[in-house]
Amino acid sequence: LSVDGNGRWCYLAPRVGAMHAVAEAARNVACSGARPLAATNCLNFGNPEKPEVMWQFSEAVDGIAEACGALKVPITGGNVSFYNETLGKSIFPTPTLGVLGVLEDASRALGMAFRAEGDVIVLLDGELAGAPSSATGGEFLSSEYAKTIRGVVAGAPPAVDLAAERRLIDTLVALAGEGVLRSAHDISDGGLAVALAESCFASEGLSAEVSLEGREPAEWALFGERGARAVVSTSPELLARLHTIAAQYQLRAREIGTATRGEFCIQYNSRVVVSAAVESLRDAWASALERALTTR
Repeated sequence: LSVDGNGRWCYLAPRVGAMHAVAEAARNVACSGARPLAATNCLNFGNPEKPEVMWQFSEAVDGIAEACGALKVPITGGNVSFYNETLGKSIFPTPTLGVLGVLEDASRALGMAFRAEGDVIVLLDGELAGAPSSATGGEFLSSEYAKTIRGVVAGAPPAVDLAAERRLIDTLVALAGEGVLRSAHDISDGGLAVALAESCFASEGLSAEVSLEGREPAEWALFGERGARAVVSTSPELLARLHTIAAQYQLRAREIGTATRGEFCIQYNSRVVVSAAVESLRDAWASALERALTTR
């Protein structure tokens, strides 16, 4: 079971933001090895007597319907909460989606934690090979990075490719079912760099050495939040089988690094862009709320 939603994206584009909520929840369930089968929701909005709020609600409902239909996760129930505002100002529209999956063999369940030193870290990407990149500057303005580092909430959410999401889900379920993967973690808030770091935080003393290449700015590559992607790890002996299964589902699988011990390191186009002790990163990640409350 996974529950997801992004009020910031729904504020910027309610239909697309709601579609992302469905896709992310389904993707998270698939990262456990389970097949997503059904969904529920809690739709949180401001005063529906205001035309702009009713428009947000209508757009979000349409987005949920489209995504649930494409991913074959029917809505089984839910609720709506209106009139959420303070001093006349509405909250961000926040449709929250819960997706339920079924895992046929509990012994095949996956977690996000890297499991063994020397395991290969692979980036799974549902976007078809040769397809033009959908990443834009406007898309990055909607990211957690832009909000946290620059204080910007603007632009538009990343485009949703529901066919790519379906390919990724099918591939993750197949890989887990054959016992090919050691771990799986979806890429969402914070992008690839945060997903990699979280897989280290959940592990027993492991880190990662990662090497990426691309033409986009390093910030986009590390912290962009385009969907239909996951970070997985596997043993070197099972890597060939991973590639075979991914190819069967027309999914791109790119080896990007290795689970190690020592500093967390990411290189981009042969230049080190992140290098830090895992414990220092974990402390910043785990204590963020406490720091925010005590420094005001």
